[in-house]
Amino acid sequence: MLKSTNPEFTSWIDVPQESDFPIQNLPYGMASSGELVFAASRIGDTVIDLSVLADFGYFDSLPIDNLWVFYQKNLNELVAMPKAVRVALRERLSELFSSENGELRDNEEVRNLILYAAEEIQMLLPLDIGDYTDFYSSIEHATNVGIMFRDPANALLPNWKHLPVGYHGRASSIVVSGTSVHRPKGQTRPDDTKPPVFGPSKQLDFELEMAFITSAKTNLGDSISVEDAEDAIFGLVLFNDLSARDLQRWEYVPLGPFLAKSFGSVISPWVITMEALEPFRTQGPKQEPEVLPYLKTTGEHNFDIELQVAIQPKNSEAALVCQSNFKYLYWNMAQQLAHQTVAGCNINPGDMYASGTISGKTPDSFGSLLELSWKGTKKLAMKDGSERTFLQDNDTVIIRGQARKGKLRIGFGECVTTILPAK
Repeated sequence: MLKSTNPEFTSWIDVPQESDFPIQNLPYGMASSGELVFAASRIGDTVIDLSVLADFGYFDSLPIDNLWVFYQKNLNELVAMPKAVRVALRERLSELFSSENGELRDNEEVRNLILYAAEEIQMLLPLDIGDYTDFYSSIEHATNVGIMFRDPANALLPNWKHLPVGYHGRASSIVVSGTSVHRPKGQTRPDDTKPPVFGPSKQLDFELEMAFITSAKTNLGDSISVEDAEDAIFGLVLFNDLSARDLQRWEYVPLGPFLAKSFGSVISPWVITMEALEPFRTQGPKQEPEVLPYLKTTGEHNFDIELQVAIQPKNSEAALVCQSNFKYLYWNMAQQLAHQTVAGCNINPGDMYASGTISGKTPDSFGSLLELSWKGTKKLAMKDGSERTFLQDNDTVIIRGQARKGKLRIGFGECVTTILPAK
């Protein structure tokens, strides 16, 4: 076991009980303080300026070709470093912030320059996201949607168990947690006997997802094998794929979602590395029929990450509406990336790949309001006495994620957005 994942390992930085960010986490993000923007990590409620650590030579022993990776306006160049270098950086940070190491702890000058209280910092979009794919990899979600909108006896389309279904989404409208999103407008057809109408969506929904970020750069025509795929993945974030169900229902034939998905998707600000998540590997669902050789994986490629969604109406408390788990996904990340590239699609560091809605088998684990309200036929109670079938204006959606194993707990922070009225 790496020292950085040992649950007994502690830091000289105070870590509150049940913190998402013990020293075993060491996530990466982009932070700002006034006009200063810097690559950051976090322990407990303390944000760490990595660029100042580089200034004072704390990374000089690492095999990093260009320390300018810590001075960029995004994490793309840091993400693109070879895996061995990224692991060495993580181990160096573990060493510097270990409770047993006074090298940095006892240097008051540097300590005062690199440490910020989390509440004093604004977190930024961590990456320049060049491309974004959204998969459809939860068999429970796909089955629920198929039952609602197609023949319940044939809920899954014929291709679903043979390949990870996905579509190319709009990267420009991915925003960081804390960004409010306006209700989208578009065409809907509420009455199949009448022409479509134009106006704000009346069936705005969240989708509970996670997204992985690639570290590799490939050439057009190249592919990444399922065996090598995880080495090309840097880490994960929480992902809210906001969806306008009424727009989507009218527009999606024949090419799939368009305006219903492109008005705003929200990610958590801290990227949790694959190394931090290593202790939480688990087996995924059994895949039947057997997949084609290029998609076949052995071993543990799913991750046991508990997920939850809460809705908070304006001037009220948040109500928990969903509890799910990333391990439920039928298609794992290695299979998703192998399929994305098998036809020769080139990828770049900082590209983002969302999982699709993550639903479980029980109604309380359904990862969207479409399922939780069963297409609007069931109402969800809020703490202020109101009810929801879909999101209302000024509702705030809060997604959280955590992985636990014995004494070790790694969290993702929050993915938060408030729904504003249509412009």
